[in-house]
Amino acid sequence: KIARQQQVLGRGVVMAAADTFRAAATEQLGMWAERTGSDIVRGNEGGDPSAVVFDAVERAAARGTDLVLADTAGRLHTRTNLMEELRKVRRVADRDPGEVTEVLLVLDATTGQNGLAQAQQFTEAVDVTGVVLTKLDGSAKGGIALAIQTSLGIPIKLVVLGESVDDLVEFDPDEFVEALFA
Repeated sequence: KIARQQQVLGRGVVMAAADTFRAAATEQLGMWAERTGSDIVRGNEGGDPSAVVFDAVERAAARGTDLVLADTAGRLHTRTNLMEELRKVRRVADRDPGEVTEVLLVLDATTGQNGLAQAQQFTEAVDVTGVVLTKLDGSAKGGIALAIQTSLGIPIKLVVLGESVDDLVEFDPDEFVEALFA
């Protein structure tokens, strides 16, 4: 969905399937790459996610593509080895010719207070610059967004309102507050 949003703005996108451990993660991202017409770099199942990101950055540079979107989902903030791996992914992505300009934490709107702990741990590991809040199309109110913004100062940047490729919108705090009390 972010790829579609960026393409509308005229940017080319390479997706990096860096969630190499979760079953079917690469196939799922491949489906989104196909839907958006984005290029995708995949690695071997169980392989090094940093290698996938490195290859994606190299491909984007070689082809003059504007943006690499790396999916590193599947990280448990309570697992030290997975967080260290995420730190490595960030370092690799930031090596020339790459430059990390945004680190988005995607949180389910139904996540309770555990979401605050996740945001804190991920920010300590990779300097999260914003949150994408998903599943606001149902009965979830997404109250965790307020806790994250207030406690950690991490802005909510985007919200997902449905399942289609175009169901990603910029976060509007006024609409959000109205929806909380609706």
